[in-house]
Amino acid sequence: MDFLYFLEGIRCPFLDAVMSAVTYLGSEAVFMMAALICFWCIDKKRGYFILAVGFVGTVISQFLKLVCHVPRPWVRDPEFTIVEAARADAGGYSFPSGHTQNVVSYAGPAALTAKKAAVRVVFVVIILLTAFSRMYLGVHTPADVLTGLAIGVVLLFLLRPLFEKRGDDPKTMCVVLAVMAIIAVVYTAFTSLHAWPHDIDAENLYEGVKNGWSLSGACLGMLLAYILDFKHIHFETKAPIPAQIIKVVIGLALTVLIKTVLKAPLLALFGGSMAAHGVRYFIMVMFAAALWPLTFKKISSLFEKK
Repeated sequence: MDFLYFLEGIRCPFLDAVMSAVTYLGSEAVFMMAALICFWCIDKKRGYFILAVGFVGTVISQFLKLVCHVPRPWVRDPEFTIVEAARADAGGYSFPSGHTQNVVSYAGPAALTAKKAAVRVVFVVIILLTAFSRMYLGVHTPADVLTGLAIGVVLLFLLRPLFEKRGDDPKTMCVVLAVMAIIAVVYTAFTSLHAWPHDIDAENLYEGVKNGWSLSGACLGMLLAYILDFKHIHFETKAPIPAQIIKVVIGLALTVLIKTVLKAPLLALFGGSMAAHGVRYFIMVMFAAALWPLTFKKISSLFEKK
């Protein structure tokens, strides 16, 4: 807390605004955007690598949050203040930092694979600034941030050799994606059925279970989408620049629309059951990884020289 009090003492409106913007780089929305842009336009194998690091890392982070149930800094010390703009996006338990783990998941692979040293430095700076922003804003302690950073980095170096050496092997990829789905399902079952202590926060537990269902649906969607692409779709990531822009802009807009619009109807259909979140994320991933890529050849043909 001493370091957080030091940062509290140097806050000013300008830095508050800058760090509030920087911290968004660790959000789920930016992670998914970065992963999908890579998946659609750069390299499918690297896209799966980013998603694998992000999804497994999220399971680990969510598990630690519920098991350790460490309160946020301002809850632990009522005299400590945070930047209010960050409060809305700082729900749940504090340990570890999910934002830090998220930014490592997509900026880490970029830093590892970039050919130019300057580009690698940029992505490392993005990671470090995002991690620092979580402490500056007062929503995480150094221990939270360092653990989130460690989770991301360890997964990067554990999974990178697998994707680089065996990423083109369909059987290996199916096994990897299946294992990811199993991990997510086991986590979901554990959080749903475990006899949690009476002092655990109900809202935090709700978010943990909901995230488990969401990750389970997303991982199952990834597995099915991979099989469909390997056997039938075979979409290409290369395309003329205008086609790439259309793929990204319309694809992201439709993906976000599906995620947003389906939430209420599916919850109503499932009677408020958490399974609705799993179905929603399954549909979203299937659209992004299988249905939307069906249009890529047609979009590219609009801009190819005849």
